[in-house]
Amino acid sequence: MNVLIGNAWPYANGSLHIGHMAALLPGAVLARYFRAKGDTVFFVSGSDCHGTPVAIRAKKENKTPQEISDYYHKEFTDCFLRLGFSYDMYGKTSGAEHKGFVTDFHKKLYDGGYVYEESVPQAYCPVCEQFLPDRYLKGICPHCRKAARGDQCEACGNIPDPKTLIQPVCSLCGNIPEFRPSKHLYLAVTRMKKVLGEYIESHGEWRKNAYEMSKRYLQEGLRDRSLTRDLDWGIDVPKEGYEGKKIYIWAENVLGYLSMCHTLCLRFGMDFYEFWNSAVQYYVHGKDNIPFHTLILPSLLFGRTDVTLKFPDRIISSEYLTLEGRKISTSENRAVWVKDILDRYDPDSIRYFLIASGPEKRDTDFTWREFVHSHNGELLGAYGNFVNRSLVFIQKYFENKVPDSPVNLDFIRQIQKLYTETGERIEQGNFKEALEGIFSLVRAANKYFDEEQPWITVKSDNNKCKETLNTCVQIIANLSCLLEPFLPFSSEKVRRMLKIEKPVWQYIHIPSGREPENVNILFQRIDKKVIEEEEARLHGCI
Repeated sequence: MNVLIGNAWPYANGSLHIGHMAALLPGAVLARYFRAKGDTVFFVSGSDCHGTPVAIRAKKENKTPQEISDYYHKEFTDCFLRLGFSYDMYGKTSGAEHKGFVTDFHKKLYDGGYVYEESVPQAYCPVCEQFLPDRYLKGICPHCRKAARGDQCEACGNIPDPKTLIQPVCSLCGNIPEFRPSKHLYLAVTRMKKVLGEYIESHGEWRKNAYEMSKRYLQEGLRDRSLTRDLDWGIDVPKEGYEGKKIYIWAENVLGYLSMCHTLCLRFGMDFYEFWNSAVQYYVHGKDNIPFHTLILPSLLFGRTDVTLKFPDRIISSEYLTLEGRKISTSENRAVWVKDILDRYDPDSIRYFLIASGPEKRDTDFTWREFVHSHNGELLGAYGNFVNRSLVFIQKYFENKVPDSPVNLDFIRQIQKLYTETGERIEQGNFKEALEGIFSLVRAANKYFDEEQPWITVKSDNNKCKETLNTCVQIIANLSCLLEPFLPFSSEKVRRMLKIEKPVWQYIHIPSGREPENVNILFQRIDKKVIEEEEARLHGCI
């Protein structure tokens, strides 16, 4: 089976924080799971280098947008690698592969019958002497009457028409803008209402936030979307008469899934359209990105009438992650930055907490107390302890060889069933439930070890002791495969100990006589004093 997993493209205008990771980790889980199954996986994403956020950061730092975006692209790439994101292609919107693909896509889109030209009023700041990108506008959202930018209202999720923004001001200088006519290309989204409506209705299995938000957009009325903008940073509009204008960021960044997939197909000698249309597609992002994946991307795909391009299948849209009871704020530097937390903590600990306690289907809160507790209690106390005491016991009492004995068949059946259940949960986007199911096995295994009392039976009933330890080895081996999508670093350590070549998604058996090697503890205990240290750091006291 072909599988395409597309993680949202983070803006390359500032460091990543744990809220970004909580939304994107499901993609990393999906990729490792489908590879273990033996499927052909393209896991793609990239840095969103164009658009106003990058330009604003560049202006503040007196640098070029290219310099800013390249700097953060490098930082993102490093963070994703350290956190175990196994991207097949992580590009950037300023890269040649993406720009070339988008340019060709737009040329054909313009000829598809759904693009028209219109001169429309666009915000212009006479003080700054420039047309204003939507993000440079601040005002009141016409839908919820709360503060909003011209490109999106974070309070209600709507994408307002800048002309409808109440009390608009230029975010650069604070002055009231004028609206001057400017010629642009528009995508006739309103003519696609029937197709988009049928598409949304056919996906009631999406997460509640994706399905209901998309339906709300349809019910409140779609509007045609500008494909071009008066900008000086972005991809040139491939049409005569549009010199000096750029492709609007929303009309090119979501095409990054296609451009990266296209690049991979070229690399492996595969037909791009065949792969795209045959692959099961997952799109992984936060709640604020829903309309761009359920309405904007499908409208661009449908607008290409020269070819048939499949719409997204699965939408994995997380809710929000708060921090110690309050909203994460990058402007106030009130965030846990990924590059920093990776310097101080095990990547599997970060992955575990953000999946087990993350905002999968409701807003959740990150606290340092709960983070330390989950590491010391679940990863170290339950999983790591079981692996260590089982393998050390074999070293001490069985000459470091897996005992030759029968295994507990109840556990074997439980493990075989768990592969099926966990796979179904992952494919349905129920990652928290999948991880909890695996750790139920970890807890059951610890209970089994305690109840069997091998430290006693090693002297009183050696055959029973051998069965206990052989069973524990088989559980550990299969945990290394079951946990591979979630905890890849510790899973790899276990596989090296038991000489397992690679993770697979089926029951595996370790033969008797095999000698575990380099047995070591999987996780170090985190001293509880770091809770106060991290809380102080968050409040700027360190």
